[in-house]
Amino acid sequence: MEGLVGPREVEETIRTQLAWPRRYPAAPVQVAFYGGSFTGLARERQEELLGAVQPFLAAGQVQELRLSTRPDYVTPEIAGFLREYGVRIVELGAQSLDDRVLAASGRGHTVAQVRTAVACLKEAGLLVGLQLMLGLPGESTAMALASARQAVALEPDLVRLYPCLVVSGSPLAELYRQGRYQPLGLPQAVALAGRLWVIFKAHRIAVVRMGLQPSVSLEKAVLAGPYHPAFGELVLSRLFFKKVRAALFARLPQQPHRLCLARADESIYRGRGNGNVKRLAALGLLEGVETVFSASQPRQTVLLTPLVP
Repeated sequence: MEGLVGPREVEETIRTQLAWPRRYPAAPVQVAFYGGSFTGLARERQEELLGAVQPFLAAGQVQELRLSTRPDYVTPEIAGFLREYGVRIVELGAQSLDDRVLAASGRGHTVAQVRTAVACLKEAGLLVGLQLMLGLPGESTAMALASARQAVALEPDLVRLYPCLVVSGSPLAELYRQGRYQPLGLPQAVALAGRLWVIFKAHRIAVVRMGLQPSVSLEKAVLAGPYHPAFGELVLSRLFFKKVRAALFARLPQQPHRLCLARADESIYRGRGNGNVKRLAALGLLEGVETVFSASQPRQTVLLTPLVP
């Protein structure tokens, strides 16, 4: 971030985006500083970047300001500074809540520092996000699940889940070349992310993204690991398949039924290449079933009703 973006670029980007027609006019306009540890920048630099957003906040053209940073770059003073500049959401690159995993990954911070950062931000009245990475060096499935439960205990307002990828030029790439690190396979990462999603969903903590934002530069840089441009959809599709399968297994097979799903869920119901539907059909679960998609059906719910002759 340092040396790449200045206040002028921030202003120009905001003006350009505001000029475009909005797909969701009722949604709040957000400005986000991602891709680095914002509070690790020089204070003058932070003031310049945040200051560039202030006129748009004051005019009501921008409603929310958010950023990401490291847990060990947050103090009560820093949290207060961010609040004064109108920052509403701070996402912490926690990556894991297991000190063994953090040490093995060379993250440079501890679980205690994550807890302290969360407390500082909450005390300042800011919303808190946690970014967790799956498949880091030294992490087992049990450790990942325990990490998620510890994250729940911190009561974040939102969570992002990312699979660990081996990127060219990174220290992890060297470990991978030496045979000292093996990333998760895509099916394994999708299954694990789904288990974490269920944990957070059960505690009403929003998982706002799963998987990295796809880009040409990222795809060129990835040497190994469970990268997929639609990783989040793969996770939700797998979870939804299991939910629909359970509902269909429970019905009376000799009686026709109507399966009602949310129209917005058609993609995750069908799966990549219509894979979910093919699997359900192969199990004989779609015989005598009429599938409909409704705009009034709540997302990620299944309504199965008998059809009266």
